[in-house]
Amino acid sequence: MTGFIADSKDNNIEIVSNIKNTILEELRDAFPGCIADEEKNLGKALYAVVSKGNAKFVFVIDEWDALFREFKDDKQLQENYILFLRSLFKNKDTTSRTIAAAYMTGILPIKKYGTESALTDFKEYSMTRPGRLAEYVGFTEDEVKRLCDEYQMEFDDMQSWYDGYSFSRIKHVYSPNSVMNALQEEEISNYWTQTETFESLKAYIGMDFDGLKDAVTTMLGGQKVSVRISTFQNDITSFKNKNDVLTLLIHLGYLAYDSTKRETYIPNFEVAEIFEDAVSGAEWGAVGKAL
Repeated sequence: MTGFIADSKDNNIEIVSNIKNTILEELRDAFPGCIADEEKNLGKALYAVVSKGNAKFVFVIDEWDALFREFKDDKQLQENYILFLRSLFKNKDTTSRTIAAAYMTGILPIKKYGTESALTDFKEYSMTRPGRLAEYVGFTEDEVKRLCDEYQMEFDDMQSWYDGYSFSRIKHVYSPNSVMNALQEEEISNYWTQTETFESLKAYIGMDFDGLKDAVTTMLGGQKVSVRISTFQNDITSFKNKNDVLTLLIHLGYLAYDSTKRETYIPNFEVAEIFEDAVSGAEWGAVGKAL
């Protein structure tokens, strides 16, 4: 999806149309004679291919939520995109006859409008509910121990800096990007800021919601705080209270989540450093200085 965004940067309103047209063009090249020249409907084009005796399609979409992150204030574009996905994966006339499976990756869970998810047929695995995929969220403790032996690095340092994500099935999950950087550079350090700036974090934790700054202060003190994840609307603008902000930070990896106790916390020393930088601004006043 980021490729389509880059190609349409000057005219984001055309992104969804570009996706459909690109796939249609590829289908016509791959299956000549199956799709009528005047056909513009992607679902019908897929059915035309399958009806000629070809196998059903498998869709793989990487960073499905990139539009929500890149164009967070463009509600019309987001809705058009969701409607496009619905036309593919929740169309009673074509979906079951043309699509064998679909796999989407992204940071955010599937966007909801109102009380109904736009794509209810998907099985979701997220940072709050990873289920049986928990061990693949990052590196497990056994994997990190083996890597430390291989690269002759101290495991205790790796643990304090990059461990901290915990799920019901897997209690120790490490940040893979940071672990690999530490091994390759032969140095324990903060590698998070090479992939994410803390400007977005500063904006989120500085929002004017009752109890939000107190929660951040508590977590920087090494404690956990209660959080309700059920009201989160699966985007980065529809915040109603501190719980929505904290839930987004869980999905972004800034916070870890204990599903048993329904609590959130700062997972490790690496992320704690980012929080420390984020609260050092003037808007935090004496609290920031004390921290």
